[in-house]
Amino acid sequence: MVEKINDKLTINDFCLMEFPQFRRYKNQRSYFEIRSNEHFIEYKVEGKKLAKYEIHAKILPERNLIQDMLYQAEPYWENIDRETLESFLDSY
Repeated sequence: MVEKINDKLTINDFCLMEFPQFRRYKNQRSYFEIRSNEHFIEYKVEGKKLAKYEIHAKILPERNLIQDMLYQAEPYWENIDRETLESFLDSY
């Protein structure tokens, strides 16, 4: 088993990921429910409304976005829990 080296993720971290995972932008205007390495839902504040975008990654930039959210959250995303997402959704 490979250990973390200098606080970096290793291949074992990729294998152990459990879904769903939850993230939000640091400005708290978009929240993400990541359902797999190739599927996520974004809940985005647009004016006074909440928009929902479901993405099934089919091209490399979409897959890269998911990987960035999962494994390199800083400096754009915050890790959150399901309750935080549900509380946000309940406010709309």
